[in-house]
Amino acid sequence: MRPIRPGDRGPAVSEIRAVLTGLELLTPGTDPGGDADAFDAEIERAVRAFQQSRGLSVDGRVGEETWRALDAARWRLGARTLYHAVPEPLTGEDVRSLQERLLEMGYDVGRADAIYGVRTSRAVAQFQREMGLTPDGSCGPHTMGALRRLGRKVVGGRPQWLRESDAIRQAGPTLVGRTVVVDPGHGGTDPGVVVPDGPLRWTEADLVHDLASRLEGRLAAAGVRVQLTRGPTPGSCLPDVERAELANSLGADVFISLHADGHANPEADGVATYHYGTDNGVTSATGERLAGLVQREIVARTGLRDCRTHAKAWDLLRLTRMPAVRVEVGYLTSVADRGRLVDPRFRDRVVEAIVAAVQRMYFPIERDVPTGSIDVSELRATIAAGRVAAG
Repeated sequence: MRPIRPGDRGPAVSEIRAVLTGLELLTPGTDPGGDADAFDAEIERAVRAFQQSRGLSVDGRVGEETWRALDAARWRLGARTLYHAVPEPLTGEDVRSLQERLLEMGYDVGRADAIYGVRTSRAVAQFQREMGLTPDGSCGPHTMGALRRLGRKVVGGRPQWLRESDAIRQAGPTLVGRTVVVDPGHGGTDPGVVVPDGPLRWTEADLVHDLASRLEGRLAAAGVRVQLTRGPTPGSCLPDVERAELANSLGADVFISLHADGHANPEADGVATYHYGTDNGVTSATGERLAGLVQREIVARTGLRDCRTHAKAWDLLRLTRMPAVRVEVGYLTSVADRGRLVDPRFRDRVVEAIVAAVQRMYFPIERDVPTGSIDVSELRATIAAGRVAAG
């Protein structure tokens, strides 16, 4: 869908106004021009506040991702019976609230993705069984009453952090045999950030695909199975939802999305890394750790400004079932960052940083090594030596 922007008019704007009013982000009847179908400054401010609270990109426009989030936000936990529907599962803010509540109590729903799938249904059934209720996996009035009466079940740390950390520890430290999906952002009809530079024209889609191809080679040399989400010249841009579905269908261990940023202010520069997280503290524990490792390794090995890690609820991070990060490797609109990004040797350093970060994620905390100390060429040499010995 085309993003709905300030100045637009129509029934869709009226619906957006109604949802924002229901969320108390707009005061009923606040349409200064008397036109409920007009996307005015008041709606733009409310949309920005909504996007900020939901961990979305704050641009004041209603694109597909913001529209889905607004549609999901209509529902409050307890307003309807929740159950596992096939083939189209129930989605909504009430589902996410239920998942977060169950996570706090120590039940394994996976990621709080606002989708009432099999894993959520099983967690509800387990809760019902322990409470002496009929374990049908649906959340109706009796189950809601039981949930309201109980507090946290797990203490001594975030339950999801404990669960995910244990899964990583059980997997062992080696990268051999892991599956990593590398996602070069944009592509096809969406070039991303485009910057003319004299006779040249730099595009985000082209640069991040080259970066992804280099990362594919380095990871493969370390014994990793690698899948890219697109080729160099796809016919169309794959939606983020489908990129996440691809990673899930491959049973990937790690998902890494590569982007370059852009800003109207040419002084904006630096690298930032994003992981899944919501405004109330629910996060992907391993995604958060991987984001921190990627960020620190890139800053240490490249000298890019540290713009830190951030929690976001973008579809790409919310719907992937494995540790997932999105890396914004510098600003194409910055003269300094662009000069680095167009240098193949610099892109090699970024790739080495990401490989080192993935390796460190699988090291036990007590065996972790200092940032910048892993020699990626040694990983390749170890694998090569093992293959020679096996032969």
